[in-house]
Amino acid sequence: MKELYKPLFEPFTLKNGVQLKNRIVMPPMTTFSANPDDTASDAELAYYAARSNGPGMVITACAYVQANGKGFEGQFAADRDEMIPSLRRVASSIKEKGAKAVLQLYHGGRLAVPHLIPNGETVSASSVAPLLDRGFYSIDATPRSLSEEEVLELIQAFGEATRRAIEAGFDGVELHGASGYIIQQFYSPHSNTRTDRFGGSVAKRLSFPLAVIEEVKASVAKYAKNPFILGYRLSPEEPETPGITMAETFTLLDALVEAKVDYIHMALNDLWSKPRRGVESNRSRVELIQEYIGNRAPIIGVGSIHTPEQALQALEQTGIPLIALGRELIMEPEWVAKVGQGKENDIKTTISPNDQARLQVPDPLWELMMTVPGWFPVKN
Repeated sequence: MKELYKPLFEPFTLKNGVQLKNRIVMPPMTTFSANPDDTASDAELAYYAARSNGPGMVITACAYVQANGKGFEGQFAADRDEMIPSLRRVASSIKEKGAKAVLQLYHGGRLAVPHLIPNGETVSASSVAPLLDRGFYSIDATPRSLSEEEVLELIQAFGEATRRAIEAGFDGVELHGASGYIIQQFYSPHSNTRTDRFGGSVAKRLSFPLAVIEEVKASVAKYAKNPFILGYRLSPEEPETPGITMAETFTLLDALVEAKVDYIHMALNDLWSKPRRGVESNRSRVELIQEYIGNRAPIIGVGSIHTPEQALQALEQTGIPLIALGRELIMEPEWVAKVGQGKENDIKTTISPNDQARLQVPDPLWELMMTVPGWFPVKN
């Protein structure tokens, strides 16, 4: 490899002692490709295996922890013990290629898809309808506010899903506190108008995310025989008003550090995007967050990084220790290997309609890649 790119290949040790072999992470990206019973399909396993021989860590697509949290067609499940064999196959497909395998856990809340969940009834922190379309579905249902008993059951569901991840052989779990899903819904002043202990002040809105973290940590302490990774993904801001601001994100960051998560993962379309509100700065969100966090917890940055030059620039200019490549690892599964072999000029940053078999992308994901305008750079 070129001397220039060696920083991308330096090992990184998390504070719990788990070592990642390099600074590249594959972030969670849904494939819409699970079997009809919500077990992982052979096509998904091949997709993960094709991309796990390079990154230091691979984070799976989100798996739902309760049946009423399902938010995608073809989403695999972690909500019951019958899913452990399926989860074990996913973990093995990643670990056999040398990457650490992390299962992302999630509940869609008010962004669950009504026709995919029992009784078609969405739930959330409060009965507040989503204002904006997110992801691949337009959800116009107003959710039912969870009772306090149901909130406690949901917290336990994250702990039980963590136990299943441990039994399945994963190296860690990531809590999906981003993209407007239920963990974020509890922290957001837009979606959480509760007046009990889980809503109101910023501190009370933090109660649910922190309770989920403590429940997951309890499962890890009880069931994991080796150091087990606990990550947290967050969206730095919300577009809604009222909504989470950068100032409230800093409060969340302090809480996550205090809770001793092993890493904090940004959810951004563009690594260099700038704040909307909550701080007065012309610098990017990631730079502000890294400066605020310092060495208290490692940050994973993501968003429109395609070339090794861009990845190196992200490391050096922001100071973050880990870089996630999302769409790029779909288009170029051998990205890490090619940089390591000095073949960075061979890295693909576009796709053609004839590439599906070579890239081992499952049919449902490929169809969307070909049809959603502007999502992937398709060249005929």
